[in-house]
Amino acid sequence: MLGLVLLCLLWGVQQATIKIAMTGVPPVLQGGLRSLGAVVLVWGWASWRGLRLFERDGTLGPGLLAGLLFALEFLLIYWGLTYTTASRSILFLYTAPFVVALGAHLLLPGERLSRLQAVGLLCAFAGVAAAFAEGLRLPTYRELAGDLMVLGGAVLWGATTLLIKTTRLVRSSPTKVLFYQLAVSAALLPVGSALLGEGGVVALSPLVLACLAYQIVVIAALSYLAWFWLIARYPAARLSAFTFLTPLFGVMAGALLLGERITGGFVAAMALVCAGIYLVNRRPALPRTT
Repeated sequence: MLGLVLLCLLWGVQQATIKIAMTGVPPVLQGGLRSLGAVVLVWGWASWRGLRLFERDGTLGPGLLAGLLFALEFLLIYWGLTYTTASRSILFLYTAPFVVALGAHLLLPGERLSRLQAVGLLCAFAGVAAAFAEGLRLPTYRELAGDLMVLGGAVLWGATTLLIKTTRLVRSSPTKVLFYQLAVSAALLPVGSALLGEGGVVALSPLVLACLAYQIVVIAALSYLAWFWLIARYPAARLSAFTFLTPLFGVMAGALLLGERITGGFVAAMALVCAGIYLVNRRPALPRTT
């Protein structure tokens, strides 16, 4: 649990670093550079540890598919952000835990959700919605298109988790699972950036470079490696419930790093999310004996 909270904190800070880095690097290209830098680090780590990334173990097909889903996920999310607002994108992105929970309930017999756990997921989502309620209103057609893109990214995020849990990837090393996704996205995201017309001059100031380094080393290499290790060992729905903390940590990081304002309802929103996580992870009561 402590590891998951730390990961969500790191991912929340990432949201602020992406905004800062966008002053010098377009968003989809930024994602491509992140994957390219991280795949080199992961390859070096595997070589140093003697981990075999290219042995035939039956994971090539699902591994390439996971990489494709990973690349398309970030392409849709970053592209959608150019059409819709940050508040709306956060709300649609964090429908991903519901995709994971429903998929795990249907595909993984040992991970079926109870009614209380379903209530917990809804409670956590309500907390995220409350935190970003001030930024919500009826969408324009442009914002609606962006909303659908981000929603598509959320579905792909959930689908990637389920793919790992239901194929041979679950028995593969986390390093190899991450390598598949980084390698494919490093190849596809720069192409996507070019197709989307992300031209212009790249301005690599020290601050932009620091934000890119954080995304490459801390997020794409270290935190994702830890996340895939956790996916292989713990119920998917319970893990995904913790990700509702990420946008709230993002709000806190925005306040500290970007001077953004925190509203009075933020504390209540955090309480709702924590209550939801508790309900999802609460152990069922043992039957009473007489």
